[in-house]
Amino acid sequence: MIREELSEVPEYVPGKSVEEIKRAYGLKRVVKLASNENPYGASPKVFEVVKNFRDFHVYPPKNPVELKERISEYVNFPEEMIVVGDGLDGVLENVFKMFVNKGDIVAIPIPTFPYYEILAKIYGARIKFLRRNENFETVEFDEKAKLTIICSPNNPTGNVENFEFVREVAESVKGVVFIDEAYAEFTEKRLTKLAEYENVIVGRTFSKAFGLANLRVGYAIMNENFAKEYMKVCPPFPISTLAILAAIAALDDIEYVKRTVEKIVAERNRLEKALGKYFEVYPSEANFVYVEAENSDSVCYELERRGVIVRNLKNFRGVRNGIRISVGKPEENDFLLKTLEEIF
Repeated sequence: MIREELSEVPEYVPGKSVEEIKRAYGLKRVVKLASNENPYGASPKVFEVVKNFRDFHVYPPKNPVELKERISEYVNFPEEMIVVGDGLDGVLENVFKMFVNKGDIVAIPIPTFPYYEILAKIYGARIKFLRRNENFETVEFDEKAKLTIICSPNNPTGNVENFEFVREVAESVKGVVFIDEAYAEFTEKRLTKLAEYENVIVGRTFSKAFGLANLRVGYAIMNENFAKEYMKVCPPFPISTLAILAAIAALDDIEYVKRTVEKIVAERNRLEKALGKYFEVYPSEANFVYVEAENSDSVCYELERRGVIVRNLKNFRGVRNGIRISVGKPEENDFLLKTLEEIF
């Protein structure tokens, strides 16, 4: 009775948890640098708002107007172009509901976030994998694609896409271009402006720089006609009132976000230099560093059993011997570097 398409769909496997590694190796201290989380967490204003929340018995609004107004101010696009969803993953799934029929072409540059391919297979699309150059920039597109997905900064490689190339894609393809900017706050080289194109959708999230990963708040900028249709495929209550209040509070404290981003970027730069002693390191514009090592499986295992969780990328299509290392606090990064010195 299960849909035929699901036989081809791999399960998305997240990074390992701290408790899982503690139990596996009998460790007291474990540092998790695998899931690109903000190690500093959310603004204190968020905690002030949520600690007094009591309305768990009441349904949230389907159309959180105040949050959309605040996002509109933040990204400098009209409120009518803003939609929200259950994390950026939820937004993207709604986009698939809107546009992708069985047999449509979905174009995906690889390597990139595996969930794009999972969604494409769930909806029975034909997948066209696109090439990248030696710097992991996308270098081709398919004019016939119903949906083209571009992640910038790209997960897991950390690079940003060339603005003019992505503009060319938007002007050339017959379908929709979805730009995943989950890590936009960590770079000045953004593609957000391309949301001015009628066929371009730019997705963002509160999970990374804003530190609200557990509350699942995503949003997108799209033309007004798309936004109206989006509401038809969106679940009745896409995000909780608690999440809405937290996101508004986070937007009330942009200075906190800027300070944490500055600290993360500074540590990212330090890690890139230090990791060069052990790996081939690629420049990153996100809150993680992508490295390659011939013995990547062994390195990930040795780090785990000593209490450092990193992301082994062996299940990412198009990656060979890749490891993604999230940027932690200075003391967490020090522990990583000390552990690598012991291993090597």
